[in-house]
Amino acid sequence: MSSRGLVTTSEGENRGAFTPGDWGLLLLAAGIWGASFLFMEIALDAFHPSVVTLGRIGFGFLALVAFPKAREPVDREDWPRLWLLGFCWMAFPLSMFPIAQQWIDSTLAGMLNASMPITTAALAAVLLRRLPGSHQTVGLATGFVGIVLIGAPSLGSGSSEALGVVLVLLAMISYSVAANVAVPLTQKYHSLQVMVRVAGTALVMVLPLGLAGLRSSEFAWGSFLAVIAAGALGTGLAFVAAGALMARVGATRGSIITYIIPVVSTALGIGLLNESVAIVSVIGMLLVFAGAWLASRAEVTTPPPTAHRSTATPAEGTPPT
Repeated sequence: MSSRGLVTTSEGENRGAFTPGDWGLLLLAAGIWGASFLFMEIALDAFHPSVVTLGRIGFGFLALVAFPKAREPVDREDWPRLWLLGFCWMAFPLSMFPIAQQWIDSTLAGMLNASMPITTAALAAVLLRRLPGSHQTVGLATGFVGIVLIGAPSLGSGSSEALGVVLVLLAMISYSVAANVAVPLTQKYHSLQVMVRVAGTALVMVLPLGLAGLRSSEFAWGSFLAVIAAGALGTGLAFVAAGALMARVGATRGSIITYIIPVVSTALGIGLLNESVAIVSVIGMLLVFAGAWLASRAEVTTPPPTAHRSTATPAEGTPPT
């Protein structure tokens, strides 16, 4: 991989229908990440956003490094991509979410996650050096309309809430880069080997701001336990499951994890935090689901010949479907 560009992607190992194991990985990651928005909401009651980010990544790293498989070595040539993943998959987006949730609630933050398949499919098209097909084009357009509708109520409520929406969308773009880059790495190594290094590099990146944020924080057991849960589960177990799924089915199809995240976060936000959700946001979420589904469909149903796939570089192969 060292002779290729830093940002590359590749096909999933399973281009057919999801197996029960694929669905299990998807539901595990989506369920944990949907609950993570609730954990962050509780954590922010006492901790500065940068402390929440530091705690999530720190406890996630500690949970992963305990597994012997995670400590097995990786090739030196792959470290640049691991550092890139550390920034794009953890350090940057996990910093954006707690900052954004100072102005938007966990329900809206969870729904905005549904934009990830759209941005992931768009980036895959760029990496593959060809425009998306008709299904993907319609899906991207539909998803864009949905994202606008999801954020519309906040845009009318004040600039700070609008900023929160923008920060989450920037995090989704960052996730899209990471999802594409992660596929060849998680195909080469076990997901534990990749994710423990992603968490370790991200921990180095967020440590200065996290320590500085301690001065603006106070200790509370509820918030502390929420950070542990968000870290060990959300930054540990869920990332390993997501990495394994994307190795199996590719970046675009793997990103449909985010289809279920809004359902979980909305249910928990309404049921436990008494949050409300605007009807227009629900309509927008449904449009994002439809757009993401269209963008994730196979434009060509017949797979390319085996000989062609064996010689293609990640930037030349067929995108995940």
